[in-house]
Amino acid sequence: MTAVPNEHRFQPINLFEYEKLAKDYLSQMALDYYSSGAWDEITLRDNRTAFERIKLRPRVLVDVSDRHLNTSILGQPLQLPLLIAPMAFQCLAHPDGEVATALAAASAGIGMILSTMATKSIEEVASACEQFPDSVRWFQLYIHKDRGLTRALVEKAYKSGYEALCLTVDAPVLGQREKDRRNEFALPLDLHLANLATISGLDISHEKGESGLFTYFAQQLNPAVTWKDLEWLQSISPLPLVLKGILRPDDALRAVEYGAQAIIVSNHGGRQLDGAIASLDALAEIIPAVNGRVEVLLDGGIRRGTDILKALALGAKAVLIGRPILWGLAVAGKAGVSHVISLLQDELNIAMALSGCAKLQDIDASLLKFTRI
Repeated sequence: MTAVPNEHRFQPINLFEYEKLAKDYLSQMALDYYSSGAWDEITLRDNRTAFERIKLRPRVLVDVSDRHLNTSILGQPLQLPLLIAPMAFQCLAHPDGEVATALAAASAGIGMILSTMATKSIEEVASACEQFPDSVRWFQLYIHKDRGLTRALVEKAYKSGYEALCLTVDAPVLGQREKDRRNEFALPLDLHLANLATISGLDISHEKGESGLFTYFAQQLNPAVTWKDLEWLQSISPLPLVLKGILRPDDALRAVEYGAQAIIVSNHGGRQLDGAIASLDALAEIIPAVNGRVEVLLDGGIRRGTDILKALALGAKAVLIGRPILWGLAVAGKAGVSHVISLLQDELNIAMALSGCAKLQDIDASLLKFTRI
């Protein structure tokens, strides 16, 4: 298991302990930005409680002496069914930001999705990962009103070796995160939108009585995007298209119809429409609807190896992990991110053994019992 460096007096042994410890390393504005959800945070909480509503029915007397956790997504090999979700402004947690996160992901053999709103550029992250030629890196995209800007971002990602475009489809406008509004969230003067500032000078500014990010979305992102715009997006790049933010079976089927090669079942970590269905509950509806026609990933609420097991048993090919990566990054940079990944890997490994599963293909819905709490 990867460990946190010795200078850290408290050694977290799970992701919840990392969250507690990270509060000592983050400004209040950064902590609130990373941790908060929209409005009353109902969906944020439900992403976790959804996992508690599903119990496990383990198989016994199965040879699990040799276990394998590897898989592939879009034909790209992963040592663990895990990708790091796209998350903005990672330099608020640590000066190395997205570069540290990408290096930790690459060294662990998992995937990383770089955010449009990153504080390290597409090129910086790609350059840092040159020592890992087989690393899986996708680029997350928001479609801006300026189509030229959107095209430039896509071309940069393709040129820099990113292997898929991950279009976020659940943010025509930004959800109202009241802590960010109260804090008048903005980036510190020494941080910038690395992928946007150099192209068009765009940045997150201070706004009186409002979140600067909320204002940015209102001014720059295009709320008129529809399914037909996916044709344009696919015409400007040969990269496979992944749609992130699907919560309905009919939308999942439309994604297939319009050429998406994978979908990510996600409610944006409870940060967009409060009261939206938990990602895990949506997954249970979407998997039978798409019936294997597209690879499906789950984003939202993963905190334990058993959570990954449950998502895979419902039919997800892999899962995304978000906030805990930021907690590890805040505590110990790349080493902290590596330790968070290692903790999840060890927990999934044990959960599989105790469930009678020697490989990921052994994980199926027969392991699950649905309850109400």
